[in-house]
Amino acid sequence: MKWIPNFNSSNSLRVIFVIAVFILLFLSSIAYKHNQDLNESSKLVMHTYEINIQLERLMSAIKDAETGQRGYIITRNARFLTPYIYSRDKVNTSFITLKKLTADNPVQQRNLQNLFKLIIQRFVSFENCLKYSDPKTYDKRKLDNHMFGGRILMENIRFKVDEMNDIEKDYLSKRLKIYAAEISLSPLFSVSLFLVALCFILLAYRQISRDFERLKVFNKRLLISNGLIAESEVIGKFSTWQWDLDSQKIDYSDNQFRLLGYEPNAFVPVKETFLDFVHPDDKETVSKSMEGILNKKQLPFVYYKIMLPSHEVRYFKSTGKLLTDQQGSKILLGINFDITDEHLLNIELQERNKELEKSNKELASFNHVASHDLQEPLRKIQTFISRVSDADKAVMSQSARDYIAKIEVSAKRMRVLIDDLLLFSRTNTTKKEFIKSNLNELLENAEAELTEIIDEKKAIITAAKLPKLSVIPYQIEQLFINLIGNSLKYSQPNITPEISIESEKVLSADYPDLLEQDVKKFHKITFTDNGMGFDPQFKETIFVLFQRLHSKTDYPGTGIGLAICKKIADNHKGHIIADSILNKGSVFTVFLPD
Repeated sequence: MKWIPNFNSSNSLRVIFVIAVFILLFLSSIAYKHNQDLNESSKLVMHTYEINIQLERLMSAIKDAETGQRGYIITRNARFLTPYIYSRDKVNTSFITLKKLTADNPVQQRNLQNLFKLIIQRFVSFENCLKYSDPKTYDKRKLDNHMFGGRILMENIRFKVDEMNDIEKDYLSKRLKIYAAEISLSPLFSVSLFLVALCFILLAYRQISRDFERLKVFNKRLLISNGLIAESEVIGKFSTWQWDLDSQKIDYSDNQFRLLGYEPNAFVPVKETFLDFVHPDDKETVSKSMEGILNKKQLPFVYYKIMLPSHEVRYFKSTGKLLTDQQGSKILLGINFDITDEHLLNIELQERNKELEKSNKELASFNHVASHDLQEPLRKIQTFISRVSDADKAVMSQSARDYIAKIEVSAKRMRVLIDDLLLFSRTNTTKKEFIKSNLNELLENAEAELTEIIDEKKAIITAAKLPKLSVIPYQIEQLFINLIGNSLKYSQPNITPEISIESEKVLSADYPDLLEQDVKKFHKITFTDNGMGFDPQFKETIFVLFQRLHSKTDYPGTGIGLAICKKIADNHKGHIIADSILNKGSVFTVFLPD
């Protein structure tokens, strides 16, 4: 009798449950093992993919450096060196990543070392090309040798990169075979592979969608960048062009057509067409510059005039450089600048210079009149007044004597005013010859000049050690005379005048609103007195020409002395300031560049 299992029995249910659990565990273990194998294979695939990506990045960085170098050699614009400068960091980053990725592969490690040596040689070639393309160290033969050697190095680099890619492809091929063998062991593997593949497809689709969005963003940025370049040409009034000397084909940027008075692509650019725009006076010069391009390997700056269709004359400046591409084609890259506005401005400046020269001549005539024609009658007036003896004055009426006294005082004031005006004019117009001088000696000369008034007022002058500076000696001496004389003039009655002179070195950065920042260090010289001082609200106006704070009857003077001090400080690219407290004294500070 055939045995039929009793599924109702608890033992049979237990057996089926145990078998089901066993099968589930078995299937789970198979699925787990397959998943592990799949994960391992996926890691190996991603490993190969990462190596390929890093090799591509390495190659891209070198190409960027090469492109930046060419752009800089062509235009001498330092902005083109940006990719070249950052390419080393990119290369080092990719190399470190590749070294980690190939750590378990001795063959690839050796290839990577050889590749890095080639890259180092290529960067040395870049540096030599930059060196011998510089106008100061230009050497055509060496530049050509390094350019040719660089091209050979690039080919070797590409060969080595391709060799490493091929090795990785072989590894990838072997790993894929192992992977194919694994998935063929059971239908479950196929189903799992399908599911895994589906997952990868979904992930790939997701990544592709993201990349597509990023690509749209990059394309938009590229369009904006191209638009900005075109707008930059319009704003900067310049244009670019390329002339293939083998095919005689010339390409203009859009703004080149606009500078010639046409819409973009309004005509086919050729050499003869461009010469039609050149002013007849300059056609021969421009034509000769074009003919000399092949011999000189570059187009130096050429200045010429352009006739627009509207018969308007525009002034242009052009430059260019001859390059040879990898196919041996000779291409002249050039830039045109519309310098009409600068030309007209130069003409205006020339006219202003002529007016300035005329004004200077008139000023010289005024100096002559002031120094000769005005002083001569003044001397006669003073001479005639001096000849009026006391006996003559005794027979005069009191009003006549008063008039003569006023005439004498006015004549003296006129002479002082003329002398001060001549001194101010001399400060403005004389040759500014700077000599290394000891300021202590100049201060002693100033004190000797003021000996009479110093002794009269029994003034006390204390001075610290002053530096040696490159100055205009007689002007600095006059500066000291005016400042000390000013303190003596405005000393307080019944108080012995005390003048203290101090010096210290300061940084211009400490006085950003006062001193020229082009000069880093200044010498700060202060003149402090105990005189009558002045209202601080006038600390700037006292340096204005003819500006007086007191009546001329109270204190003699012309109001020119401190204006001369300010002019002397300006002549030395320095500065002078004043501060005071009424009835407590004044402080004059002079800053002279180190």
